[in-house]
Amino acid sequence: MEASKVIHAIYTDDDVLMSAVKKVKAEKHHIEEIYTPFPVHGLDKAMGLAPTRIAITSFIYGCFGLIIAIWMMYYMMIEDWPQDIGGKPSFSYLENCPAFVPIMFELTVFFAAHLMVMTFYMRSRMWPFKKAENPDPRTTDDHFLMQVAVHNNEESLASLLKETGAVEINIIDKEDEH
Repeated sequence: MEASKVIHAIYTDDDVLMSAVKKVKAEKHHIEEIYTPFPVHGLDKAMGLAPTRIAITSFIYGCFGLIIAIWMMYYMMIEDWPQDIGGKPSFSYLENCPAFVPIMFELTVFFAAHLMVMTFYMRSRMWPFKKAENPDPRTTDDHFLMQVAVHNNEESLASLLKETGAVEINIIDKEDEH
């Protein structure tokens, strides 16, 4: 069951935010989301989020790039238009392999980087021209926002968040937003 109300606790320091997350999780409250102006190291572990699998996709994309590079060089330099460049034989891929290593490396990195970025944007549902979803524009500059679900415990949750160092606490009714 999703809460109809949430509390937005605003923090001005990432270290205070980290200790606040640990205290809120220790009290068994559900943190729905945290908005930060920059990545905060260790925040995912403090929130109890599952590890990401994007590194696995990066490896797969890199292997795909390596295969494309090998096929492309073999086809262009051996099959399609073999040329004698610098005395290198043009009839064998293995004999030319040391000269092809930079191309293989570059295409591996190219495919891994570009496809990983596209995967990240698609997985995060960050389409071009999409309206920003951050509830407070200050989270893109210098503030940190913790969104905590409220389940008939507004007062106790607000006092807990105030104890953790929140500089501002707002109770938001989700039905009013839509």
